[in-house]
Amino acid sequence: GLADQARRFATALTTLGVRREERVLLLMQDCNDWPVAFLGSLYAGVVPVAVNTLLTANDYAYMLEHSRAQAAIISPALLNVLQSAMQTARHEVKHIIVSGDAAGNVADGVPAGRPMTQLLASAAPSTSPANTQRDDIGFWLYSSGSTGRPKGTAHTHGNLYWTAELYAAPVLGLNEKDVCFSAAKLFFAYGLGNGLSFPLSVGATVVLMAERPTPDACFRRFAEHQPTVFFGAPTGYAGMLASPNLPAREAVSLRMCSSAGEALPREIGEKWTAQYGCQIIDGIGSTEMLHIFISNRPDKVRYGTTGWPVPGYEISLRGDDGGPVPDGEPGDLYIHGPSAAMMYWGNRQKTRDTFQGGWTKSGDKYVRNADGTYTYSGRSDDMLKVSGIYVSPFEVEATLMQHPAVLESAVIGVEDADGLTKTKAYVVRKPGRQVDADELKAFVKERLAAYKYPRTIEFIDELPKTATGKIQRFRLREMEAGKS
Repeated sequence: GLADQARRFATALTTLGVRREERVLLLMQDCNDWPVAFLGSLYAGVVPVAVNTLLTANDYAYMLEHSRAQAAIISPALLNVLQSAMQTARHEVKHIIVSGDAAGNVADGVPAGRPMTQLLASAAPSTSPANTQRDDIGFWLYSSGSTGRPKGTAHTHGNLYWTAELYAAPVLGLNEKDVCFSAAKLFFAYGLGNGLSFPLSVGATVVLMAERPTPDACFRRFAEHQPTVFFGAPTGYAGMLASPNLPAREAVSLRMCSSAGEALPREIGEKWTAQYGCQIIDGIGSTEMLHIFISNRPDKVRYGTTGWPVPGYEISLRGDDGGPVPDGEPGDLYIHGPSAAMMYWGNRQKTRDTFQGGWTKSGDKYVRNADGTYTYSGRSDDMLKVSGIYVSPFEVEATLMQHPAVLESAVIGVEDADGLTKTKAYVVRKPGRQVDADELKAFVKERLAAYKYPRTIEFIDELPKTATGKIQRFRLREMEAGKS
């Protein structure tokens, strides 16, 4: 079983000479070996550094140097990119462990790959875990690094416990009869809870999928494994709802869905519920807090909001002066809770900016509503001040998305000839649908305060996105800067 395999992996790491508190790079597609490597490392007191599988050799070279990883655990499909990274990095990797039973090719100056199956078979299960405490560093996750290099977010052994204890059973109501399937991969903070710590904490079953979570790939899992709980992101739900292959309600066993990563537009939640009779529980978490700290509830959903604070977490919205903001006005979101990371490794300045006393600064702006729910108001660095008033690009995007011809949109601020910020929308039309800029402007004006409508609209085939599917508004800003 999993416990036996994880304890064998702990022995294997120790036998290879990897010592307690040293880091190992975990660069694997979701598969059964992933939890074995992650949990086995924790058992041995070794620190797994779980990284995004969609990055470049250049990114991995940085991560190898920054983490000083002593070993790398890797999927065969990613061996080439790792070897490229190792040829340019000043790395300390002494061992490469390849998932499955293939050893993989060897590049110049790179240690030979050892098949994980063979390694596990030859190791006796460790009988005593390392004497780790809840505040010892357990694992790292790299934040996406929308500005500058990714930040190595160091989490404690206790943090996995806290997210499961406060959210998995009490809020989501996960139980041992559930079959969990997450489109978000295990290397994401969100996916690590969804696909590993949450189901394990209640004895549920998990479906892991190595391939990209395209609508068709997800539909296949819905049919084959009949998951009861699905974890996704708004972009994924929108893509599924727009797909001609969307399964019928009778063909699936979903009792609940979860969404995070970006705020869920009301339309998507309502359409999904109409299709499947189950709700999407939208919440916000972060790499720094490990999982969700504001969330809708299965028995209490307000589409268009992120819901209520998760019990065990305190939320504070602060103005530019650091003081509290009244309900209805956007403020910077701060979180106080037991699952906060310790620090960004080797980055004192950013650590101090983000982790302030017991509070974590999220970099998001939120509004608290009269009913105690919170509504997303954009990233702090994406907020636009138009005519001296804050405009949330997300609010304008969510309104554009309500138009039947619009598939996706992204709104940024563009300076006019007078140096004043005006809103500009980039819009992707649905295949075969037509709509012009004037019609969309009128559509927004009917639904939002007049000053919020986009002054210019540009139609585009595809929006720039991160590897995790988040819209990169800064790329659109760079495109605009290049035009002037």
